[in-house]
Amino acid sequence: MSDQTPPVDEMQYERLAHEALRGVMRAALQRVLAEGLPGAHHFYITFKTRAVGVSVPPDILAKYPEEMTVVLQHQYDDLRVEDERFSVKLRFGGMPKSLVIPYSAVTRFYDPSVQFLLQFEEPELLDDVEDEPTPPQEPSPVSDGPKVVSLDQFRKK
Repeated sequence: MSDQTPPVDEMQYERLAHEALRGVMRAALQRVLAEGLPGAHHFYITFKTRAVGVSVPPDILAKYPEEMTVVLQHQYDDLRVEDERFSVKLRFGGMPKSLVIPYSAVTRFYDPSVQFLLQFEEPELLDDVEDEPTPPQEPSPVSDGPKVVSLDQFRKK
């Protein structure tokens, strides 16, 4: 047995890998902004509603106090893609509502048209949130086997 301490990852490779994978999501949104959704592509984007930097209307937050999945397919407006976040206007009960979502709040990005899935670690949540009962959530999109890109594939075992 060795008494050596494990090496410290001062490069923070895990954080760098997450940033790179979030860059894939950002690039896909930028392409949609420039050209529209090509072919059958569409996105299910799951995010933590109480993550730092998320902005959703209070009625939406009350309905989805922890996590929410939005779909970018046919009915969305005012998509804006920035370096650290994106915003979009969606209709809820026929009423337009604007959402601002930092990429760091996203836990899942899924394009079912090609079975492409990115999963991310849980984001930092706001501390000053009152505990509220969690309503039942809609099931996640089902797939016959998405292509999953996860950091676990890159870790040495």
